Amino acid sequence: MKRYLFFSAQFLPHMGGVENYTYHLSRKLIEKGNKVTVVTSMNTEGAKACEDMDGIQVYRLSCLNLLDGRYPIMKFDGIYRKVNRILSGKRFDLVIVNTRFYLHSLHGVLFARRHHCRCILIEHGTGHLTLHQPAADFLENLFEHSITAVEKLFCREFYGVSEACLDWLKHFHIEGKGVLYNAIDLDYVEEQLQHPVCSYREEYQIPGDAVVISFTGRLLKEKGILTLIQAVENMNKNGHETYLLIAGDGDEEQAVRSAANEHIIALGRITADHVIALLRETDIFCLPSDSEGMPTSVLEAAACGNYVVTTKRGGAKELLINEEYGMVLDDNRLETVQRALERAVEAPEKREEGVALTLARLRELFTWDRVAERLMEL
Repeated sequence: MKRYLFFSAQFLPHMGGVENYTYHLSRKLIEKGNKVTVVTSMNTEGAKACEDMDGIQVYRLSCLNLLDGRYPIMKFDGIYRKVNRILSGKRFDLVIVNTRFYLHSLHGVLFARRHHCRCILIEHGTGHLTLHQPAADFLENLFEHSITAVEKLFCREFYGVSEACLDWLKHFHIEGKGVLYNAIDLDYVEEQLQHPVCSYREEYQIPGDAVVISFTGRLLKEKGILTLIQAVENMNKNGHETYLLIAGDGDEEQAVRSAANEHIIALGRITADHVIALLRETDIFCLPSDSEGMPTSVLEAAACGNYVVTTKRGGAKELLINEEYGMVLDDNRLETVQRALERAVEAPEKREEGVALTLARLRELFTWDRVAERLMEL
C-alpha cells in the first residue's frame, strides 16, 4: 500500500476538469489498495474543511476567491496551520501537485521538499490563463512565469495530461517526464447510457431526423461558445436543420441565454447523469476552444458515441489522430467552425466510422485504470 498526497487548488464540489481528474484518479488508486489525501481550497459554499469523500481524505484551506472562484488564494490562518500539523505527522510516498500557477501549487511543492517526499507536478493546460485584457494578461503571464521558476527549483518531475501539455511546458523551459492522461470512467458511462435519466429530444420536441450538436463545459470566452452559436444559426439559415444544446455555466452564461431560440437551447449547469443523457442523443459534439489540456468533455462525448469536432489546441488530437476519427480544426474562426460542422452534418456514414474508431482508441488509452497503473509504476 502506498500513500498519495494531492495538492489541487480546485476540487469537488467545485466543478471542472482538474477537479474530476483528481477525484477519479484518487478513487482508482484507492480501489487498487492505496491511501489518498487531497489538500484543496474552500472555494465552494457549504464545503467542509475536513471530510471523507468516498474514501478520499479531503482538507480544504481557507481562501480568497478571485475571478469568480477560478483563482483561489489560500489564507495563512489557523486552518492552514492545523492542516500542516496534521499532514506533517503523516508519511507519504508521493506528492502530486496539479497545475503550476496557483500559490496552492507552490505550497505543495514546498511541503514535499520540507518533508523529503518525492514530488511530481502535472500540467493540465496548453496556454496562459487569460483575463481578456492586455494589461491584465501581461501581469498574469509575468506572475505565472515567476511562480513556475520557483517551482522548478524544488520539483524536478513534470508531467502532462496530454502530449500537448508537455509541448506547452517547453514554453517555460521544462522537459516533461511523460504523460498521465486525463481519462474517463467507461463503466459509469455505459451504465448511464443503458438507463438514461431523461430524453432531451423529447423534452424539447426535436424531430428524430434533425442533427443535434452539443457543447458541455464551462461557458467561457476562450471555449469559443459564442462562435459555435453563430455557426449553428448560420447553418439553419442555409437550410441545415440542426439543434445546438449547451450545458454549463460560466462568464458567458447570460450571453448564451440571450441567444437561445428554438434551435439554440441553453440548459445551464446539469449533473453528470444528465450530461450522459444529453450526449446519448447527440450526433456531433463541438468544442471550438482556444486552450485545453485533454478535455474531459471530448472524452465523454467520444464514449457516448458522438462524432467530435474540436480544435488542435490541446490533447484532443491525441484521441482524434487523423481525419478518419474526427475533425481537428486549425483555428476557431467562425468560417472554420461552420464549414467543419456543415461537412460533418452532410456525411453521416463518415461520422459513424469515426465514432467506432475513436471509441476503440479511447478504451485503449484513456481510462482511469491505465492512468492509475502508470502513476503507480512511478
